[in-house]
Amino acid sequence: MTCVLGAKAEWVEDYKVDYSKYSGFPFYVMGFVPEWVDGVMTDMGGNFEYVTTDNEDGKSSDVIVKTNNGTEYYRIAKEEGTWHQYFIADGIPTELDGSYTVKAMVKASEACTVPVNFQWGWGDGQRVSSSLNVGTEWAEVEMEVSGIGGTSCALIAQPNTAAIIEWKYVIVGHNAKPQKPITWLEQLENGDAEKTWAEMGLADVKYDDMENNFKVCAWAKQKGTNVNEETGGSDPFPANIEEVDGSKVFVVHGAVADTEGDAAAWDNQFWIQSKQPWKEGTQIKVSFRYKASKACKTNTQMHHQKPSDYQIWYAIGDVEFTTEWQNFEKIITIDASQANAWSVAFNLNPDVKEAVDFYFDDLSWQTMKLDEGYFVAGANPAEGLDYDLDNAIEFVENEEGALEATVGEKGAYVSQVMISTIRGNDAAFKGATLKPAGAIVNDPDTWLNYAPASLAKLTLPGAGIWKIYIDTEYSSMAFEMIEGTIIEPIEINPNPTVVVVKGQERDWRGTDNDGNPIEEQVGEGQPWDNQFFIVANRALTAGEETIVEFDYVANVEAKTTTQCHVNPGEYKDWNCIGDVTFTTEEQHFSKTLTVGSNADGMKSIAFNMAEIKGACDYTIKNIVWKLADGTESLIDQTGTNNFYVKEGAGTAPYQYGDPSGINSVSNDNVVSGKAYNLAGQAVSKNFKGIVVKNGKKYVVE
Repeated sequence: MTCVLGAKAEWVEDYKVDYSKYSGFPFYVMGFVPEWVDGVMTDMGGNFEYVTTDNEDGKSSDVIVKTNNGTEYYRIAKEEGTWHQYFIADGIPTELDGSYTVKAMVKASEACTVPVNFQWGWGDGQRVSSSLNVGTEWAEVEMEVSGIGGTSCALIAQPNTAAIIEWKYVIVGHNAKPQKPITWLEQLENGDAEKTWAEMGLADVKYDDMENNFKVCAWAKQKGTNVNEETGGSDPFPANIEEVDGSKVFVVHGAVADTEGDAAAWDNQFWIQSKQPWKEGTQIKVSFRYKASKACKTNTQMHHQKPSDYQIWYAIGDVEFTTEWQNFEKIITIDASQANAWSVAFNLNPDVKEAVDFYFDDLSWQTMKLDEGYFVAGANPAEGLDYDLDNAIEFVENEEGALEATVGEKGAYVSQVMISTIRGNDAAFKGATLKPAGAIVNDPDTWLNYAPASLAKLTLPGAGIWKIYIDTEYSSMAFEMIEGTIIEPIEINPNPTVVVVKGQERDWRGTDNDGNPIEEQVGEGQPWDNQFFIVANRALTAGEETIVEFDYVANVEAKTTTQCHVNPGEYKDWNCIGDVTFTTEEQHFSKTLTVGSNADGMKSIAFNMAEIKGACDYTIKNIVWKLADGTESLIDQTGTNNFYVKEGAGTAPYQYGDPSGINSVSNDNVVSGKAYNLAGQAVSKNFKGIVVKNGKKYVVE
């Protein structure tokens, strides 16, 4: 086994958005529209919301804000709250399991902390969260993120402040370690448009001719051209080849895009068509030259073999055309939603609806020359042994017809492996890994079915030298330790401590934020005014699978919500083990908790016990929190070291059974009088916006 140490990393800029190049907000709108002031993207503060000028509620104002595509919004004063969110970047190319630095040139009217999500989807666990500390003078501020689980990401700012925040640019990059030289293989024929379709015998190929359509590398659709008599729509056809600026190029003579609604975006289209579908994890380099008769933005999608057969809404990001020739090049990794796609489709009219001519040349669709087969690489995080994917071990056929490989050696035992069908590039290796169903055991006769799963790091039941077997016919694998120490499950008993949290009653509000009387009763306090915390003996990492169990009862029926915290009061993520509803009858709770990427580093399960207004005594006992394989208890099996409670707004979490009320989990924990934002996160004294302190809301300006 080779362990590479000391390789010098090189800074690579993966993405940059310079807002001065736009005339308005260029991203998807989520209820808030930053405005443009002298080329600076300006968040006018969380006291406002934005609605389209044709909104169904009939809202209006004297201030109209235009986005980059010309959509008009009214800026309207909000009735309550300052929390808002908006994209600050989109289409960021990333690698699985990558670590990135975000740099932003930004300032604010008041110093504030801006939470930012780095996300690759909208589901649970599809983001990591961090924040930017913004001052009152222009400065380039940074934040770090790691554990990325996607290959195309967005940055979403979520300020909770009335401060005006100004943005000039955002840069995303990473420190890349040296990689083996890459050989790229061209997959297109006639990407330079030097041959006519007739010369290639493809002039009459139809877009739905599944035997031949993939031989045409460039397809076009022009509204009103090649009209389908049955549907009335325009069918794709091999793109026109014309001589422009001394070269033969592909041309789309776009007609006026007058279809009603969003569908106008694809009235005119262009496709770069490859010759085959591409599996998840494949890295593709797409490049071309391009210009248009008018500056405009286009969107890209992935399509199936037949041009116009939509697969997924994203591909290589938006492409900004100008009237001058430009060069485009981008490497993407095919993700699960893009798997088996054949082509990149350009929607030519998301913004500009008038007739525009689009020109493409030197089309290229390349893939890496990589080793294909079955490969395994090992690691031992506890010993500092990292994966060396370049030198992953290839499986070979044994006498029984199965594939086998041995990983680990004396002095370099492994406790974790990644098994992939690709070798030769780290990102490609991670994107083509295999994951078995069920727990891995040390038994060559226990075969586990496997399936493709990006970034599958398999934890072994012990550190040592391992032999791994693969049966490709039945898609199954087995594991056998040759040398080392198996980690056996240990006896883990429930902690018998009976914890009683005396949840305090919440007050009613009498006035709104402007001091006006409220006719309807509204709860003044917050769900986290009363809390219970189960605190692990160590921080957990993303992907760890744990089991949580306890018995619970209350003197009235009451729902509680749960969150992931680091130490009590140090919010990490909004959901942990779901809602837990207490009744007056004792119940047993058991759930598998897999730590998500956005909860990486969590230590505590926080129960918010003020979801109801009334006072309530919550009783929890016989608590278990352990690894799913039974090899480690995450809490002591006796005593109260792992249990903390908070009883009433403005109080501090304290170790249960400690009447002094002193929180001794760690330094810098929440103390009485601490301020929180509306998500329950502790905030600094410089935080601007609505804060909750001692059970009451305040607007800090």
